[in-house]
Amino acid sequence: MNRYFIICFSRNCICFWRKGNELLRLYRHCSSSKSRLGIGQQVVSRLQRANAKYEHFLQRHFPCFYVLYSTFTKGFQLFFQDAKEVKMIKTRMLTNSVKVQDLTYRDMEKLRQFRRDMIKAIPLLLIAIPPFANYLVFALMYLFHRQLLIRHFWTPQQQTEFQGVNHSHRAQHHWAVLKGLESAGSHVKDSRLLDLCNKVQSGIHPNISDIQAIRDLFSGPPLGIKRMNADQMRQLCPMFFLTPRLPTPMIATRLNSHGIELLQLDRALSRHGLHQLDDSELRQACYVRGLDSGSLSIDQCLEWLSQWLQFSSRLKESEVSLLVHSMVLLSTNYPKPYQH
Repeated sequence: MNRYFIICFSRNCICFWRKGNELLRLYRHCSSSKSRLGIGQQVVSRLQRANAKYEHFLQRHFPCFYVLYSTFTKGFQLFFQDAKEVKMIKTRMLTNSVKVQDLTYRDMEKLRQFRRDMIKAIPLLLIAIPPFANYLVFALMYLFHRQLLIRHFWTPQQQTEFQGVNHSHRAQHHWAVLKGLESAGSHVKDSRLLDLCNKVQSGIHPNISDIQAIRDLFSGPPLGIKRMNADQMRQLCPMFFLTPRLPTPMIATRLNSHGIELLQLDRALSRHGLHQLDDSELRQACYVRGLDSGSLSIDQCLEWLSQWLQFSSRLKESEVSLLVHSMVLLSTNYPKPYQH
């Protein structure tokens, strides 16, 4: 009697034909996983073509909406790419027992910026939790693009514009910080600090030696990072875009933390070398340290950052208050002429 049957293994199916006492193998099926893989590739390919047609349709008929759509699409891609890189950095730190201060400059800056992005994004994510709240979120994102969205969802033009706006808010506190330094100088009775404040208030960009000469005044009262008065602390908060509406001990702790982090970044950048930075990294480094880099040329940014590293490389963590104050002292009048 002739009959056929199929034997299935984990991945393959083989068809047999039995003729009397003789068993013949006729053919071998393709594995189901390969078949599924081929179908999956076809589905992905069709979705990509449909998406390309949709984007072309938006670009042609709704150009303004297309800009918003493409910005958000690329924003999510950049955000998840950053999240993946941060995860890899954290894994290397745990596996190799590497401390934050021993990371490379780019890894350290990546962690710092991603943490700031997440802190900014959390309130919006919390608002989106209730049912139907996503409509409110979209409205808030449209109305308060700069305040609520992180940098991944800004266009290049918006990044330049928003950084300029943020710096203008930061610069509004420069005069108050200088007046606070002047008041502290009258208490310590040190003419060097008063002379430095008068130079900056007169529109003169100070020399690095002028600031280094008064470094000993910033490790204890009344100008130490945790020893200065509450008003001066609150005026310094906008330098790091921190809220001043917190109890004084918390403000002091946050200023100290951000100041030490900046000092560690400077040390990592000195090891990395300024010549290794591209133009966008160079501008971002200056902006983080208090300078309105968007209005300056690359050569001016390079000159200013070189001076900054020359100054900060000699500071100790106990003198971090001087580093924070120098975000005002070294940026207020740059690139105006030096004193001759």
